[in-house]
Order: sequence, then structure tokens, then C-alpha cells
Amino acid sequence: MMFRITILVVVLVALAASWWLLQGLGMPEQLSPNALSAWLGSQGSAGPLLLMLLMIIAVVVGPIPTLPVSATAGLAFGILWGTAIAAFGALLGAMIAFWIARCLGREAISNRFPDNPVLARDGSQRFLTIAILLTRLIPVFSFALISYAAGVTAIKAWRFAIATLVGMLPMTVVFAGLGNTFKLNPVLTVIAGMAILIVMTWLPWSISRHPNSRFARWLQLNR
Repeated sequence: MMFRITILVVVLVALAASWWLLQGLGMPEQLSPNALSAWLGSQGSAGPLLLMLLMIIAVVVGPIPTLPVSATAGLAFGILWGTAIAAFGALLGAMIAFWIARCLGREAISNRFPDNPVLARDGSQRFLTIAILLTRLIPVFSFALISYAAGVTAIKAWRFAIATLVGMLPMTVVFAGLGNTFKLNPVLTVIAGMAILIVMTWLPWSISRHPNSRFARWLQLNR
């Protein structure tokens, strides 16, 4: 337990130090793509690393929005490199959040729900991978919250990483390519998010009623 607490303290100190560094280098208070892009341009070769650091903090801390950072990446470094920098930073942040949750809560959760097909030690990897992939596709879901929640489930780290990267790439490319001129339609985003929530809630219920169906066997929820 002491080791886990030490890990958490180290991560929190590193994040605080990183935030202090960004502010010390003159990061603008308003995290708009135009302001951030101008600031990064003045940082020379350190610009990509600073943007990646900002993305990591945005993912792990949560309240800082990640989409403006993706737009900034496109404005500052172009669509190709901007997408690569934003995606890599987001993936690193997601993995940090995932491992924080896994170190602090996974063992207790799996012991508390030994027969749950998602939370148990041998939970369904396919179902969890699909769930992560779908929630990453829709920006209405908190990137940080999904990462922390995934950490206490049975999903393997490499599956989480692949589902996160593949799921977030489409919107990362869009925002890096169109910068701050692109705005999501909030109504459509919420509708899409609600649709995914309904599907992910309905699936386990439906499969529990038909545990021997071909789909249930494929998802491995009928163990």
C-alpha cells in the first residue's frame, strides 16, 4: 500500500512541477488555440515537447479540455506532425491515468466483484476493448474519466492503449487539421454519446438473457 501511495505522490508532484514549468515559460492563461500556437512558436525546438506535456496534464488532471490542445497542435505544427504530437501526448496521459487507477483500485475492485464479467480478474477483454474504442470516438466522454475507469476493469494495458489510440485518432486528425475553425455540434455530440451509453448498458442485459447466443460467446461475457 505504501508503494502505491508513493507512486501516486510522485506522479502528482511531477504533474505539479510540469504545470509550474509551463507557466514559468510564459504559457498564456487563456488556453485558446491561437494564443497557445503563438506561444509554442516562440519556444523553438522545445515547442512540440511542451505541447505534449500540456496534453499529458490535460488528460491526467481532467478539467483541462484536450480538444483545444489538439487544435493547437495542428495550428502550430501542421496536420501530420500536429496529429502525431497530440495523439502521442494523449496516449501517454491516458496510460498514466490508467496505471494510477490500476495501482490504487484494481485489486480491491476485482476482489469485490469476483463474478462480474467486466470487473473480475478474467473479465471480457473483447467487450472492454469495444467499449473503450466507442467512448474514445465521441468527445462528449471525459478522456480522463474513461482512462481512470478503465484502470479498475479487467482490460489489459495493451488492449486499452490500442483502443484508445485507434478511437481518438479520427477526432484528433479533424481538430489538428481544421484547428479552431472547427466546432462540434453539441446536440449531435450528446446524442451520439447517449446512443453509445444506451448500447453499452443494453448489451450486458441482453446477453444475460441469452447467455448462449453466438454474440455472447464472441464477447466472452458468458463465462
